[in-house]
Amino acid sequence: MKKARDLIRATRSSSSSSRFFFFSDRKLSSAMEDVSERYRFEPLLRWNPLVQDYFSKAYGPHHFARISKALTCPSCYSCIRVNTLKSSPDVVIEKLLAILKEKEAEYGNDFNMGTEKSCFSDKSKEPQNSDECRKATSGPLEEDVNILHGSFGSGPISKCQFPGLDYVLFVRGSGPHAIDYGYADGKPPKEVIVSRKCAEAVLRGAQVYVPGVIACSAHVESGDVVAVSVAVEQPSTDGGWATGITRGTIVQGLQTDPYYSERSGLYIGQGKTMLSRSGMFRVPQGVAVDMSNRVFKLPSFHDVLEGEIFLQNLPSIVAAHALDPKKGERILDMCAAPGGKTTAIAILMKDEGEIIAADRSHNKVLDIQKLAAEMGLSCITTYKLDALKSVCRGNECDDTANLACIKDNDDVTVKSLDSVKLHVEKRVPITLEGLNADETSKKNGSNEKANERTYISKADIRKNLRRMRNGPGRNQCTGGRVEKSNGFAPNSFDRVLLDAPCSALGLRPRLFAGEETIESLRNHGKYQRRMFDQAVQLVRPGGVLVYSTCTINPGENEALVRYALDTYKFLSLAPQHPRIGGPGLVGHFEYPDGYIEEWLRPGEEELVQRFDPSSSLDTIGFFIAKFSVGSKET
Repeated sequence: MKKARDLIRATRSSSSSSRFFFFSDRKLSSAMEDVSERYRFEPLLRWNPLVQDYFSKAYGPHHFARISKALTCPSCYSCIRVNTLKSSPDVVIEKLLAILKEKEAEYGNDFNMGTEKSCFSDKSKEPQNSDECRKATSGPLEEDVNILHGSFGSGPISKCQFPGLDYVLFVRGSGPHAIDYGYADGKPPKEVIVSRKCAEAVLRGAQVYVPGVIACSAHVESGDVVAVSVAVEQPSTDGGWATGITRGTIVQGLQTDPYYSERSGLYIGQGKTMLSRSGMFRVPQGVAVDMSNRVFKLPSFHDVLEGEIFLQNLPSIVAAHALDPKKGERILDMCAAPGGKTTAIAILMKDEGEIIAADRSHNKVLDIQKLAAEMGLSCITTYKLDALKSVCRGNECDDTANLACIKDNDDVTVKSLDSVKLHVEKRVPITLEGLNADETSKKNGSNEKANERTYISKADIRKNLRRMRNGPGRNQCTGGRVEKSNGFAPNSFDRVLLDAPCSALGLRPRLFAGEETIESLRNHGKYQRRMFDQAVQLVRPGGVLVYSTCTINPGENEALVRYALDTYKFLSLAPQHPRIGGPGLVGHFEYPDGYIEEWLRPGEEELVQRFDPSSSLDTIGFFIAKFSVGSKET
């Protein structure tokens, strides 16, 4: 049996020349395959071969294999940041325990974390003690691991024991769990196939929503128990990746299914359908499957204690601490959306000072405003601004350091020394169902001057309905007022946080990574250097600049630090507190075209923090570098 499975895996890994993976003899392969092996969750994260070679040389092949496996699973605990301006950790723990008790009564022992298998009892994620791993170790210090494990007592919720982080709570999860999907007498269970993005959300505790459903078994009715599997991209003949499953496909669950093989090892749980098969592909929104039995059990905190808590990854909280903000300072968060680090900084400052939160997306700026309002924070001012244009030049800036150049909604430049506090305007929903073109025209007649039209066509109505169903696109405003900025004067901030847009290869769970290429990874690094060039100009001498990413790519992390130190001689790496992550990578990498990517030099690795998803901290992959800014005169 083992030889047969090895043969299957070997065949699958060599399938890039065909559009999708098929067994040449399905009857033979299905006879070899154990049903219990099929209905399990054991994903294989697929990479571009050149990218895999790059990471294998950076970390060592065994270490990178563990990282790759860890990325396919969620962290086995949820990290919650308490808004200490509104509540306290003890009060929040009491409230959350009551909520979990209600969920346990509603869903059975799904939320009884105290007796479930926890990730902290799984020593398989511990770094191996090999020379290869020591070469590129990025795991936490042993005492820090013990602190993390000791944070949990017998209950599901505990305070973080790291110094200075006692307002952070850990909520225990469990998994992976083996699930009996009800395969009996050669009859497969009814099944729902979901998209990869949907599956990644489900693994983090979400339900299966209608837009995420791709395919379904025939004759599925509301209330049926179904197995939920995920369609992951496969190699295609054009050299790209695709799932190849048309939405609405009927799943048979037998070897005759064209995509039977691809779903092996990709079952994420079991649930009860809330809609029939026809309903799943007819209605635009709603819950399709209520997940009652999950591979990973993590309680959902959607709409729970809004304003009092914020669900945030531990490394992101550490990044806010690394900035070390002080009351009364002026701080810039350059790429602030969705506002988690911005609000964390504001709370550390006790809401005393000025935080400028900028993002180039109108709708994301609205998200920051909403979160700040929920948390009752008044020191945050938001602007729509491209990070690559953060420094205003020439006539756009006065000599005053605190002057922000703003454009109002009529594109009239307004220069003000006082930050404009923004408020979220309540969005009024527009119901289009049941309206014909003439009725819609009458209802919009009062808005004729603004829209410069006297009617709305049926095509526009259909377009609006599609937008309501699919959500706002990149350029579609969801309503609300956002101020535009032309940038800020050089040396006008005490501290700057650049949590840069990146390849996001540290986020988990991740079921596919093949879209990244060597060229795209290098382009990410070039883009981040341009943003860093802006950030370094905005920090005053004597100030602090913190750079962070949520990727495992050294080209976006250590290589950026090398660029910063070599380009700006007035920058120096500064110690970080608390220090929880491991050291950075020392050395370099030579690309096939001869370009040499320089990383850290000996002695610098202990001044950055690299969070390894395969370490016992069980966090996302993350990187933090803190720079002290010296005199810029030289």
